[in-house]
Amino acid sequence: MTPGPRTAPVIVAPLRSAIGTAGRSLAAHTVDAIAAPVLAAVAAAVAPSGLPIDDVVVGNCMGPGGDLARVAALRAGLGTSVPGVTIDRQCGSGLDAVMQAAARVGAGTGELFLAGGAESASTAPHRSWPESGERYMRAPFAPVGFPDPDMGPAADRLAAVRGISRERQDAWAARSHARAAAAQSNGVFDGEIVAVDGVARDDRPRASMDATRLARFAPAFAADASAAAGASGTVTAGNSCGFSDGAAMMAVTTDRVARDLGLPSLSIVATAVTGSDPALPGIGAASAARLALSRVGLSPAELGFVEITEAFAAQLLAVSDELGLDESIISADGGAIALGHPWGASGAVLLVRLAARMFASDDARPGLAACSIGGGQGIAMIVERNA
Repeated sequence: MTPGPRTAPVIVAPLRSAIGTAGRSLAAHTVDAIAAPVLAAVAAAVAPSGLPIDDVVVGNCMGPGGDLARVAALRAGLGTSVPGVTIDRQCGSGLDAVMQAAARVGAGTGELFLAGGAESASTAPHRSWPESGERYMRAPFAPVGFPDPDMGPAADRLAAVRGISRERQDAWAARSHARAAAAQSNGVFDGEIVAVDGVARDDRPRASMDATRLARFAPAFAADASAAAGASGTVTAGNSCGFSDGAAMMAVTTDRVARDLGLPSLSIVATAVTGSDPALPGIGAASAARLALSRVGLSPAELGFVEITEAFAAQLLAVSDELGLDESIISADGGAIALGHPWGASGAVLLVRLAARMFASDDARPGLAACSIGGGQGIAMIVERNA
């Protein structure tokens, strides 16, 4: 059988839910209940194309199983003929879902996909090992014989190894809150948020979270990996993200469909996934971004927009230093420290934010979305705004 013609994939109708802090505004909603309204809104935006939805691809880390993508698609009213597949690349899951949909559009095996990610830290099921009955908060990121640090101690160690000071981390966290709070007050997020049972406002941004207040937080992991590196802890609850609930979705299709719909679009021009040291997972985004840039002959200096998951200020700053990025273009409306980090959705949230910034700007330079991933992986995507 001859495959269909290859075509450049584009992103249209990027939308998200509000991001709720675990236990707060979205706490009563299961992960499919958060994802479904966002999927329905994206589907409605592309419905005038008349095309069937070829598949729904959703990233998720901690859900109940049962193929979340299919469950959410049914709950969204997309119809029994619309299939769904759920993928797990931990914090990079939502971005990987879009990449997988793009690969299928590019291969000519479909013309319209819905893709993104969803997470509910509030309703994620408790798990335990069958032999001991011991409850665990996460599955292993690496097998026995490899380093497998929790992300907080790993960020603390990365800060120590790379010489990223507590003051610099707190300054970045204050920037994140200030910019997100200002964007929220100015309605910057309003057009990208789909209400979930009336919830349409991010819980976490705080304009009052300045450097003076952040300096009062005690180190969260001082007795862990940072001590092993010969330094006191610098990572705190203040310069880290929060556990969160949320979803982000978009349509991945062809440029022809986007033009027929009259919707603004982003072309996906390069993607990359890489492996990195499991002991320092926070640096993984750097190698993925470098590989994606090399695939299209770009340098970091040629980027106009960057969104990197702010799981910890330490790891974002380490990635920025490694790539030599202009920090003024990173997460210009705040990032996960201020907005929250709904794990499986966060990579897709980056694309929603990147699209919003690029659609609103006259700057034609490309944008980068990148995540560092537990266990030592990185994922990156480069996009360009279409005229």
